[in-house]
Amino acid sequence: MDWLQSVFIDHSPVQAVVIISIIIAAGLGLGKLSIRGVTLGVTWVFFVGILAGHLGFSIDPAMLSYAESFGLVLFVYELGLKVGPGFFSSFRTGGVRLNLLGFATVILGTALAIGCAYLFSVSMADMVGILCGATTNTPALGAAQQALQQVGISANGAALSCAVTYPLGVVGVILALIVVRKLFVRPTDISSDSHDEENQTFIATFLVHNPAIFGKTVKEVASLVAPKFVISRLWRNGDVSIPTSDTKLCADDRILVITTEKDLPHLTVLFGEHESRDWNTGNIDWNKIDSSLTSRQIVVSRPEINGKKLGSLRLRNNYGINITRVMRSGVRLLATPGLVLQLGDVLTVVGKKPQIEKVEKVVGNHLIKLKDPNLAAIFIGIVLGLLLGSVPILVPGISTPVKLGLAGGPIVVGILMGRFGPRFHLVTYTTRSANLMLRGIGLSLYLACLGLSAGANIMETLTGGDGWIWIGLGFMITLIPVVIMALVAMRWGKLDFGSSCGMLCGAMANPMALNYANDTLPGDNPAVSYATVYPLAMFSRVVIAQILVMLFL
Repeated sequence: MDWLQSVFIDHSPVQAVVIISIIIAAGLGLGKLSIRGVTLGVTWVFFVGILAGHLGFSIDPAMLSYAESFGLVLFVYELGLKVGPGFFSSFRTGGVRLNLLGFATVILGTALAIGCAYLFSVSMADMVGILCGATTNTPALGAAQQALQQVGISANGAALSCAVTYPLGVVGVILALIVVRKLFVRPTDISSDSHDEENQTFIATFLVHNPAIFGKTVKEVASLVAPKFVISRLWRNGDVSIPTSDTKLCADDRILVITTEKDLPHLTVLFGEHESRDWNTGNIDWNKIDSSLTSRQIVVSRPEINGKKLGSLRLRNNYGINITRVMRSGVRLLATPGLVLQLGDVLTVVGKKPQIEKVEKVVGNHLIKLKDPNLAAIFIGIVLGLLLGSVPILVPGISTPVKLGLAGGPIVVGILMGRFGPRFHLVTYTTRSANLMLRGIGLSLYLACLGLSAGANIMETLTGGDGWIWIGLGFMITLIPVVIMALVAMRWGKLDFGSSCGMLCGAMANPMALNYANDTLPGDNPAVSYATVYPLAMFSRVVIAQILVMLFL
């Protein structure tokens, strides 16, 4: 039976893989359990890890640290890649509000921690650890430990208080979101597309009745107004055609225009009359509207097209077709000449069938090619993220430089790679299933190792000293700010519940709670809000942890 001991007990690479795999498999199995419609999902991996650590299972410390760090980096980087394409448009439309709410969550939790330290006579060295555990922020704990060592105080208390409060810090955010949803969320508060409203295309028909644009080309008319639009079809004297930028508009022309809903009034003034027909129902057969024209969706799969501007391909002039919309990561974008194409973009092409087939050859339209993930770009991004996370940032009044760390650096680089990678011809596209799998593997590794390390000494801490007081205070610091700021975000900030969840998960640095929100809410709002808020919130918590040590000790 020595071979069994070598597999399950003796520290080795094989034993580490076996133990971590068992924890993840058992946790994911329990995660499928639902009690009154509520399930903790992947968070069960964390609790199974704690149980395993308590039962005496362990792996080599170096391998434990590596697996935990790699899992966290993989999760946050893939999350950044996922939300990157829509991140900056989201930041322009609501990012300032999200970050203000996220920062208010940070300040509220910090104020509560300071108050509890005085009220319950807890030293600030221990309270900093409680705060880091309650907000599941290990980079802040590391910064606090360095600050404590600089002032000559042992950092063991902070590490221990963080370890015992961390489990309820994980669950507390999820419980708070469940409470808010059950008691305060209205059906109208749950939305799946609030971040995409600015990007979602709107189709309308206009009659050209404005004498000011009679005889002007489409290019000239487009230069008269700020809103962007694409004219898909033009009906004149019973004939239909695909207009080019040089097509002149005449009185009584009927045009099919793709724009955004908010720009509809401006274009009505520009063209003259907006027809009342609804073209956005989703059940229109575009191929039956005009027998001479075909509408087809084709996928950008040729790497050579990645990063090129749509206008540079000159598809309309060369092939007599029109690209009306571009679908990217579930968001419908206007097909403007300046739009930078990415692998995986779905183009809606209107024209004659032979010409559309020629366009297919230009852009690829081979789905099979997109199923192979570009692993090189993923690991290059991870390296860049770790380099960024290691850069020391000097903050006035703080002697120890602050760093973005293992989580902050990769998520920032992931966002930048997802958004700007194609401009530099970096193929960052991964299928949705591949992205979800990589994120799932990363988060599961992180939780399993985190639980395994926390479970080893958890009972000793609970049975002696102030362990239970720490846990109670940590749970308060987790629960109260989340509930209060959730209500503030939805009622005062006018956010939907999904965006509020993502904001709170980012402010609390809690990827497990984010995973719960993603599993139980429609759309990508939680993930986008999380990525919008996380860098600033994480950075501010790292700075605040050091400030508390410097000011109160």
